[in-house]
Amino acid sequence: MLRRTKIVATLGPATDEPGELERVIAQGMDVARVNFSHGDTEEHLQRIDTVRKIAENNSRHVGVMVDLQGPKIRIEGFRQGGIDLADGATFTLDTQLGADQGDQERVGVTHKTLADDLVGNDILLLDDGNIVMEVEHISGREVRCRVLNGGRLTGFKGLNRLGGGLSAEALTEKDHADIRTAAAAEADYLAVSFVRYAEDVVHARDLFREAGGHGGIIAKIERAEAIEHVEDIIHASDGVMIARGDLGVEIGDAELPGMQKCIIRNAREGNKVTITATQMMQSMVDSPQPTRAEVLDVANAVLDGTDAVMLSAETAVGKHPARVVRAMDRICRGAERQRVAFSHRVDARFETVEESIAMAAMYTASHLHVAAIVAMTESGATAKWMSRNSSGIPIFAMSPNVATVRRVSLYRGVYPMLVDNAEMASDGGEHHAIRELRRLGVVKKDDSIIFTRGELTGIAGGTNSMKVLKV
Repeated sequence: MLRRTKIVATLGPATDEPGELERVIAQGMDVARVNFSHGDTEEHLQRIDTVRKIAENNSRHVGVMVDLQGPKIRIEGFRQGGIDLADGATFTLDTQLGADQGDQERVGVTHKTLADDLVGNDILLLDDGNIVMEVEHISGREVRCRVLNGGRLTGFKGLNRLGGGLSAEALTEKDHADIRTAAAAEADYLAVSFVRYAEDVVHARDLFREAGGHGGIIAKIERAEAIEHVEDIIHASDGVMIARGDLGVEIGDAELPGMQKCIIRNAREGNKVTITATQMMQSMVDSPQPTRAEVLDVANAVLDGTDAVMLSAETAVGKHPARVVRAMDRICRGAERQRVAFSHRVDARFETVEESIAMAAMYTASHLHVAAIVAMTESGATAKWMSRNSSGIPIFAMSPNVATVRRVSLYRGVYPMLVDNAEMASDGGEHHAIRELRRLGVVKKDDSIIFTRGELTGIAGGTNSMKVLKV
């Protein structure tokens, strides 16, 4: 059984170990995430180059997603490395304090206008909510707080306001430079952190295009403000990532499960892709096996209809990168045996011939016994429209464009096939597609497949025909 849900795995020191990235790809990584929050430009470019060389050598098409750091609001460092905060203690966030000047009474903050965003009784959460403080008094650039939930606090931990509302811009100067790097590296996707409004996505896309980038834009939903504008953000993006760490801190963990389901549903209805992320297999940073709770978390995201599930620290710095990918692959396959039908756009009017053909193919596939669907596509759009329905029938996106086959690696239930013009010359690629599907063991003699294509090759958006072929 082909796995339909895609796996995004973060590259890092753990995957830099000799032979480890080959094993991660072999176990089923579909998209490599390069996190620009850590490391330098040379390191990132080296990892992108390495993953593409290994994928090519193994006849795999692996997408690359560059994840921007964004305006992560953090405290600064401490003189002694860290402090212990007791419940009820007074502690000051001082935006004028130096980078490593924190002590038992105060610490600096990277967000220099923090005091302007706060009022008395606001709740602040540090270190993913492990430390909780209430704002007592604001004086100039200083925010005096009362510790509600104390503990060990070390430098450079994240800072959130419960309910959101901190005003940092979505793109920093570093992000502008990193966008240019992503464009030069021909990144297949650019993930934009801490998006608040659709305009943030549009701005990032404009910068990416100006720099020569052609990949899709993924909006990371991790701020409370984004929830208020999520439909507009989905519409402006090519896909969304449910970044459950900061999002859970800002809206509260009890609201997170329902919000995850809502975002996935809205994205599917908008013909956009979704990535479910953060702590999905966190115990496997150290453990060789996931917890039952993690198994259920991954499985529920699959049953919700997410396009992809993502690994962060588990593969970037964990002890078992390849093993965790194999475990996630196993869990996804198990969840996909529970067939869930999505009645996508049943009552909608279609705006293009291409979408009409895609939906006709999926309707036919659901009512006629076919073994596979092949979409001859320039841009990948036909395959993406098809993938919004869940028929369980594999969709093979056949394209002569390398960028397209890497991009569709993120679409649920879609498998890339790179072809050249010679293979399409005689019959538009029909016989080549059948030969490849037989080689892969997907079809056998007398099976039926659905084949869609455009009459004019090389024209994006030109799909206008559908055939049912017999092997």
